[in-house]
Amino acid sequence: MGKLDNRVAVVTGGATGIGRATASLFAKEGAAVLVADVKQGELTELTDSIQKDGGQAEAFKVDVSDENSVQEFVSTVKEKYGKVDVLFNNAGIDQEGGKVHEYPIELFDSIQKTDLRGTFLMSKFLIPLMLENGKGAIVNNASMSGSFADLDRSGYNAAKGGIINFTKATAIDYGRLGIRANSVSPGTIETPLIDELSGSKAEEQGKEFRKANKWLAPMGRLGAPEEIAKAVLFLVSDDSSYITGQDLVVDGGLTAYTWPGKMVMDDSWKETTD
Repeated sequence: MGKLDNRVAVVTGGATGIGRATASLFAKEGAAVLVADVKQGELTELTDSIQKDGGQAEAFKVDVSDENSVQEFVSTVKEKYGKVDVLFNNAGIDQEGGKVHEYPIELFDSIQKTDLRGTFLMSKFLIPLMLENGKGAIVNNASMSGSFADLDRSGYNAAKGGIINFTKATAIDYGRLGIRANSVSPGTIETPLIDELSGSKAEEQGKEFRKANKWLAPMGRLGAPEEIAKAVLFLVSDDSSYITGQDLVVDGGLTAYTWPGKMVMDDSWKETTD
């Protein structure tokens, strides 16, 4: 018996990283997984892999920031599957933009459109299918950056902070109607997005970034997409049946302290993570 047997689960931004790991885990737990992304090639490769392993999955090209694209997707889902039990709003983008007075308006709008508006649109149009079914579970992918700020990334901070509070609004709107809504806030996770922002493992910049994070996070390493996927599974499964309106931070302890202090100055501490 899987934790998601006989359930239909939608995962956005499912082609790579956290979305890909979550879609694969959902399928292993018995869900029929509908994976949405704009990256069609990688998406098809994922669903083919899931099907080859005996799981149920279908790929959909969806731009979560576009109302028409989302509505077309939802209409297809309603016609083919008749219901949605689980929604993981994972799709998002990020990019540094400089200090607030330097930050490009176009970049700020673009991040809000994909990250925050995309979460809203997918929720708005899929919740009616959950209401028809009398139950549902939603997890929105926020970030530790939604509760704590990053240098030169005010657009991303604003979007992720908005997602955390939007999740709470969703939870109180639908708590008495059988729908739960929570968010997950990953720390620094080994994903293609991290490669884009900080350099890959093969690049010098990427190596230095990972070296710094290795000792800065109390657990001494970056997180893995599969570790976030397990947290999401918990939040959408019956294991969390009395949890709604909450943000689960999965960051290896990075936000547990107020100031790194000795962790920055004491080189001997680094050796404990080798």
